[in-house]
Amino acid sequence: MRKKIDFHIIKKLDLFTLNVRCGFDSGVLVVRGESGAGKTTLLNCIAGLCAPDEGFVSIGGETVFLRNAREARIDRPVRARGLGYLFQSYALFPNMTVEQNVLYGLRNKPDYRDRARRKDLLEYADYIMETFGISGLRKKRPGVISGGEKQRVALSRAIVTKPGLLLLDEPFSALDEETKAVVYGEFKLFKERFRIPTILITHNDAECEMFGDHRMHIKAGAVV
Repeated sequence: MRKKIDFHIIKKLDLFTLNVRCGFDSGVLVVRGESGAGKTTLLNCIAGLCAPDEGFVSIGGETVFLRNAREARIDRPVRARGLGYLFQSYALFPNMTVEQNVLYGLRNKPDYRDRARRKDLLEYADYIMETFGISGLRKKRPGVISGGEKQRVALSRAIVTKPGLLLLDEPFSALDEETKAVVYGEFKLFKERFRIPTILITHNDAECEMFGDHRMHIKAGAVV
């Protein structure tokens, strides 16, 4: 089933006003632009990590944010927006094992408190870790695994909750070229297998060509 993603973000920043509107219902939307153009702020507004001054965010036909001149207000908290966010730094918990990091988002789901449903969630988590080749790293902590392995753990954690939208902030930029080539192949398989609507920020022309079903270029907060 296609999940329509629609948003209009207006937020005043120090040097310009971010004003971006877009809608898509499948595939990967690649967002490009120079540093400081407003790309990460756009993702943070969609995720609920910062509040737009005006606009809306709709995920799968459900409005999770709305603010307009008529003072209409909807502002779902981050955990209630049904999305996954992979930060550029991966933001893994260093004191947790790989398995604990992957399962972190599941522990907040109501189904996790039901023993029978929890079994299904854990089996799905096993499937995700197997898919991304990190099953053998379950008991290791992020400090002792490679950059490519950290990326796989972060991506597994982002999608294990079956999000309606996946946000990726330059997820490949910290990888060396050899690791990047491997992860590119894994991400292509992920894209085809899970078909989660995704917004991907990148500076890389090759990534734009490989993954972009839809493309947007932002300059000083506006689509060009």
